[in-house]
Amino acid sequence: MMTEFVIGNIGQKSLPERKTMTTPSPSHHVFILMGVSGSGKSAVANQVSHQLNTAFLDGDFLHPRSNIMKMADGHPLDDNDRQPWLQALNDAAFAMQRTQEISIIVCSALKKSYRDILRQGNENLKFIYLQGDFETIESRLKARKGHFFKPQMLVTQFATLQEPGADEPDVLVVDINHSLDEVVAATVATIEGAINKG
Repeated sequence: MMTEFVIGNIGQKSLPERKTMTTPSPSHHVFILMGVSGSGKSAVANQVSHQLNTAFLDGDFLHPRSNIMKMADGHPLDDNDRQPWLQALNDAAFAMQRTQEISIIVCSALKKSYRDILRQGNENLKFIYLQGDFETIESRLKARKGHFFKPQMLVTQFATLQEPGADEPDVLVVDINHSLDEVVAATVATIEGAINKG
């Protein structure tokens, strides 16, 4: 069965304090599924986690209430809003590496600076970028029900997005312009390939 993590009360200490903590096993891996809202991160992560029997954390659960309410009102988050959230996710990735062979975290990680925060102290971490065009993702967002993200915020997300380049070799790309089953299969293959490479 899939192990689902709900982690609280993290992100309060500074990152350098981790140097005194037990180092995660080099055979343990954390994969962050990243991309704009509507790219299918949660849906893909759920299915991949079931198929590979991995630990799974939806990063949205670590947003403070103020962030959730701000997005619910249709306002985009700024970097000050995201800072405590990203540090909490960094701590979650570190904790998961200590106990789980494979862990999956969902996080938009739109800017390189955000990804750099998540990398700090997490050597066995890789990103899987669910890449899609604006039109495809917009149509998916408009079809969503019961989610606090507003479709009109997609323009802001694409404006914020800094697509990974050659200077980020730990980012693997999966094209989402396919069916969900095909994207899940591609993601599973990407994870297995990354693990086999060591």
